[in-house]
Amino acid sequence: MLPTPLPARLRRPSLLDAVLSEANRALQVLSGVAPAARRNPAETVTDAPPLSVADKRHAAGLMRVNHVGEICAQALYRGQAAVCPDPGTRAILNEAAAEEVDHLAWLNDRLRELDSRPSLLNPLWYAGSLALGVVAGRAGQPYNLGFMAETEKQVGEHLESHLRKLPEADTRSRRIVEQMATDEAGHRERAEAHGGVPLPAPVRVAMRGMSKVMTTTAYWL
Repeated sequence: MLPTPLPARLRRPSLLDAVLSEANRALQVLSGVAPAARRNPAETVTDAPPLSVADKRHAAGLMRVNHVGEICAQALYRGQAAVCPDPGTRAILNEAAAEEVDHLAWLNDRLRELDSRPSLLNPLWYAGSLALGVVAGRAGQPYNLGFMAETEKQVGEHLESHLRKLPEADTRSRRIVEQMATDEAGHRERAEAHGGVPLPAPVRVAMRGMSKVMTTTAYWL
């Protein structure tokens, strides 16, 4: 007699289930169909002045860089959470990843308004960041959260620089970046408050070097 199969609700998720779930999530993120849970902060800007062609091109380049940063953060945190054994740390990572989806949706909206598009290299950024997240997640809880804190610190620095670089008339992009900066600061503070430790200097330098390559490339591609 063949054994009676377990009901679907009692079956333990397999490795294949996890892989398929992550692949589905990656497709949603990369295709831009993942919806935001919060209202786009640019909606509160009712009378944004028109931008010149040059200003639109520059703003689009900066917002594309921000979009790539959110693609990377989403993949990093999901990679870290996938191998994290601690439920509390995993919840922090997943909560941050969920807020990054809001950012992605807002940035997608703004890129369309600027007659532009996300980076053509987004699949590469996502795959590389997911793999890096898995490595970071294996380093133990203090460094796992420390990696998140350092990531958010560097992202926050980029966002602050973009607030200075955006065209003065581009109030819609500015409102999105301001809310993103607030969220990223909250992620960093949460990671530090739950035991994240500073990363070794060579790791921080390597992260900055990788970020420089990504931001320079994403502005154009």
